[in-house]
This record gives sequence, structure tokens and C-alpha cells, in this order.
Amino acid sequence: MRRHRGVLLYAALLAQLAAGPSPASATAPTGPGAPLPTSQCGVVRSGETPLGDAEVTLYQAGANGSGRPRVLARTRSTADGHFTLDHHRPDDPRAVLYVLAELPRPGGAPADGDRTAPHGPVTLAAVLSGADAPTELVVNERTTVAVAYALARFTGPDGISGPHPGLQNAAAIAHNLADTGTGGIAATLASPPNGPLTSTMAEFNTLANLLASCVTGDACDRLLDLARPPGRERPRDTLRAAVDIARTPDHNAAALFALAQTSRSYLPALPAAPAAWTVALRYDGNGHEIDGPGNIAFDADGNAWVTNNYRYGADPTVPVCGGRTVLKLTPTGHDAPGAPYRGGGLYGAGFGITLDARGTAWAGNFGFQGTGCPIDPAPLERSLSQFAPDGTPLSPPEGWRQGGIAQPQGMATDRAGTVWVANCGGGSVTRIPDGDAGRAREVPTPALRKPFDTAVDPVGRLWVTGNGNDTVQLLAPDGTLRQTVTGGGLRRPLAVATDSRGNAWVSNSGVLPVPCADTTPADLAAAATAATDDPATRPGASVTLIRPDGTPAPVPFTNGGLFLPWGIAVDGDDTVWVANFGGHRVARLCGTDLTACPPGFRTGQPISPPDTGYPSDGLDRNTGLRIDPSGNVWLANNWRTVPLQTNPGGHELVLLVGAAAPVPTPPRN
Repeated sequence: MRRHRGVLLYAALLAQLAAGPSPASATAPTGPGAPLPTSQCGVVRSGETPLGDAEVTLYQAGANGSGRPRVLARTRSTADGHFTLDHHRPDDPRAVLYVLAELPRPGGAPADGDRTAPHGPVTLAAVLSGADAPTELVVNERTTVAVAYALARFTGPDGISGPHPGLQNAAAIAHNLADTGTGGIAATLASPPNGPLTSTMAEFNTLANLLASCVTGDACDRLLDLARPPGRERPRDTLRAAVDIARTPDHNAAALFALAQTSRSYLPALPAAPAAWTVALRYDGNGHEIDGPGNIAFDADGNAWVTNNYRYGADPTVPVCGGRTVLKLTPTGHDAPGAPYRGGGLYGAGFGITLDARGTAWAGNFGFQGTGCPIDPAPLERSLSQFAPDGTPLSPPEGWRQGGIAQPQGMATDRAGTVWVANCGGGSVTRIPDGDAGRAREVPTPALRKPFDTAVDPVGRLWVTGNGNDTVQLLAPDGTLRQTVTGGGLRRPLAVATDSRGNAWVSNSGVLPVPCADTTPADLAAAATAATDDPATRPGASVTLIRPDGTPAPVPFTNGGLFLPWGIAVDGDDTVWVANFGGHRVARLCGTDLTACPPGFRTGQPISPPDTGYPSDGLDRNTGLRIDPSGNVWLANNWRTVPLQTNPGGHELVLLVGAAAPVPTPPRN
């Protein structure tokens, strides 16, 4: 009897060794106040097929770009794919946890728990944090694609790591793509304004099928070869392959689609190859609040503050008046507490929104409204509205009116806390030192007609576009004129952005007159309607680069899918992203840091496909474009594709998930 009991104990010990060590358990704190152990059950699957003998590891993501992930628990899946991970939950409530399931190389698992034996090319992944942990975690191709895209900019050779809040927000957004409790499509992706209304859900399934062609098929070498970015190392497994596809979405797009056809595990799938594998996710807040979103600004936590041109109305034939709310959406697309916010003189805010050093939000009241609205906008289009971080209005009921505010549009804030405003209807900019509206003063810009947008460069200088006379001006931090720039292809310029080296990038619509002063929204609509797919109908659509000394590049940059360029932003790698008021596409250009571009590229060369850009049927007429600290490109669906002037507003914000290098938000003072 004793011998039989000894055999059972020895067998249990071997089973524990085969499951592998749990480094977290070995070093877990003990005694009063120590975190209680937690068990996480799960299953590894490909489609409906269980994957046994996978090495399943639970990690805590690194806390910053150089921090290495920490192993919390490790085990192996049983023949039916199931596993249990016993671990101590980290003390940090912001910790990001994720699971990797690595399958052994063909020919069998490493024997006797030999962890030195190499894994195969199959690695599946799922994120645990960012949403409540499910009773049973499913790790499959869908959850892997969700991790690869949402965390594309935080996944490196050693695993996942990154700074707050970008890493945490990215983990939360992964749960908008895949449901880790079922392995299915997440509710956000499955439902309007996504779901059957766009092709993103089918594209997401096709990407999952692409990974399945390796997981349960024999296409691993082909997948890894096709996913390899130009000039970079070949990815070593399916997770890294999906990350590389997210980062270089147009590379081998058609060949990857053909490979995905070898698996039909996930449906519905795309019927034809996309121009690029960008994943576009639409947000509409509570579903009845967004109408004509104009522009976007991010706070220190990565929440999106958004201007709203119009009061919400679902029927475009019914006249709407100016929007009286400013939106604040969490990174996952939900209303922040108490949002949307009202008061403070808000009415028909346009392209102008910014946050100052204290985290207060400023919106410019342009006076947008649909035709047929009985309100006279003239008294309402000469003010700014200011809100505390919790949405409390700080401006009076009539808004801030000092400093010559007149049909305000683009706004920016410098590191010293100065707020700048372009007065499209006044031929000037307004300078507000330290965000103190009582000290606002008007800075005339006589060389600019219809000042439209502003951007601050790394040394605090202000760049301002003039849509009415193809001009850009450069002002010193105190408002003194430094340079007036013409030429370089400037033609109906709209937005401006600066890079880390002090260069200014200007989007040239070519034909779009902004609706201020003597121009109306109907004039803008007519110009937009006249522009067709024929480039001859949209001359001048381009991007101009202006060097820090005010010298424009002699020839503007075209192609990359530019089609009525409007919003523009520079990402953390200094590559340039451009929104378009037509064509349902986003353009991406190589910046001045050539190391961030494909090998052999030069400044201004299109990274996105030259003919189409990054297209998406989730896009309408886009104005604002901004990049958040998770690397998501946010776009404002400002107008419908066929706008009725009674209510032309679009109803969504669109994210290109994980498409860009993250842009850190400034810390709040």
C-alpha cells in the first residue's frame, strides 16, 4: 500500500514538472496582505479544433518600452485544448496581462517537459486585461489577430511592453475586436455602426483564416515569407506575422488574401483581396450624439475630445441647428462619465479643439448649422468654450469672446500653456497666454486670407495656414511674424502639422474653399461634389513640406491616395498621415526620418498604395485626423458622402487600429 502511494506521488510530481515551472509562484509574496492566488481556465483552439500540448504562458506586460514582460504562470494544454493557469495577480491595477499558446514543432512535443526544445511557428495570443477576465479564456486565431492589431506598436522580439496609457488602452481596444470568452467577434465589431455595415468584420475573419492556414494547415513557411516586411527579418511565428501585416498593411496584400482562401474556419470572409489590411473600427458613442464631428484632441489618459458641428439628427432631410455638445469618448468608444458636455457657449463647433497644460479642453464656436435652422448664427460664431477635465464648463454662457475671435477654426497649445486660435472669419489669430482667457489678444495676420489651422513646432513657434490665398505664416512664440511662405504647391491649404525636427507639413485640398467669411457650406459642398475620381477635377491635391527655416520643398508630394486632403498628422516615427474629404481613404507618406520608411524610400514618397491609399468603406468625408498614444489613427466622418445641406453631418469616428507609431500625450500639470 505504501509503495502504491509512493508511485502516485511520484506520478503527480512528474505531471507537475511536465506542466513546467511557474516563476510567479516561486517568487510570489506570502504572509498578511499578499495577493490571493488566482486560477484562470481556458482552451486553445483553431476554429472548432482543440489544440493539445500547447505551451501556455501567462505574462505581465513590461511597464515601459524597455521593460521585459514577466512570466506569471505556465502550463500545457491537454488533448482537448484545456488548461489552467494558477498565478498571483499583480498589485498594479493597470497591469496588462496576456497569454501566449505556443505549439511544438511538427513531430511531437518536447519530451519530459524539456523546455529547451524549440517551438514551432504557431503562436496564438489573447489579452486578459482591459475587460473582465472570462470564466474560460479562449485562445484562437481571432484573439491573436486582435492582439496583433491593437498591440501592434507594443509587441517586440521579447514580448509586449509599453508606457501608460497607450499600452493599457491598446489592451482594452483588443476586446472591441475579439471576445476572449467565446473566441468570436466582439460585440463592438459585430454590431452597427460596424458589423454588416462595413467590410471590417469580414476582413477580420479573413485575417484569422490566414493564420489558420498555418495553425492547422501546411502554409506556415508561405505565411511567414509573405508577412516579412521589406528589409526586415522574417517573423518567427503566427503572432509576429500578424503584427508585421498590421504594420505594413499593403505589403503582399493580394498574395496574403490568396493564402487565406485555404482555410474557411471563420465566416463571413472577404470575397476579394483588399488594397491594404488596415482594420477600420467605427465608434458612434451612444448612437444618437455624433453629428458632423470636426476634429479630435486627446487628453493625458488617451480619451478623445471631439467637436460636433450639428445637433444630432438621424434624418438628413430634417434641418438641424448647431451642435451644443462637446464629445469625450474613452479609447474603447464609450462616453466618458457625464459626456457629452454642454454649456459654456457651445454652438456649432468646427475644426478647432485643443487641450491645455492643465487638461482643460477648448473648442471654437464656428456657428455651423444646417440650412433651414431658424437661429441666426452671427452672434454665436465669435467665442470659445472651455471645459474642465470632468466636463464642467469654465467659460460663461456666452463663451469667451476676448481677443478678436471670429469664426474660429484650428487651435493648438504650446508647452508653455499658450492657446492659439485661427480666426477664419477675421484674418487673425488669437493668443491666450497660460490658457487665461482674460489675457487673450488678437494677433493680425494681414498676409493670410481665411486663416484655417494652426500647429506648434518643437521650439514653440506657430504655423498658420491661409486657405483663401495659398499662404502659410510662421509666428514666434510671442506672436511676432517670422516668415510668410508661398509656393511649394500651396493650393487651398487646410491643415498643418509639425514633426520632431521642426518641419511643417501642409495638406493642400487643391479646390476646397473653407466656409467662412464670404464662403458658405454650400460652396464647399459644390467643390467637393465636382471632384471625381478623375485627377483632373481635383488639381493641386497634395502635401507641401516646409523646412524649419520657412523654405518650402520646390515640388509638393502627390499620390498615396490623396483625394481632397484635409486633416494631417505626424506619428511617433515622423511619418505623415492625411485624411481626405473624398475618396474614402487615408494617405500615408514617408517623412524626413527615412529609417522609419521602407528601404529605398525618400521623403514624401507614398507608403500607402499610390492609387488608392488605405481605403475603407467605413469612411465618409473626413476632416480631422489624429494619432493616439496607442498608435490608432482616429478620423472624423464629418460629412456624409452625399451631403444634404439640411443635415450633412456624418455620425462616426473611425479608428485604423494600431496603424501608426504612437504619439504620447503631454502630461497634465
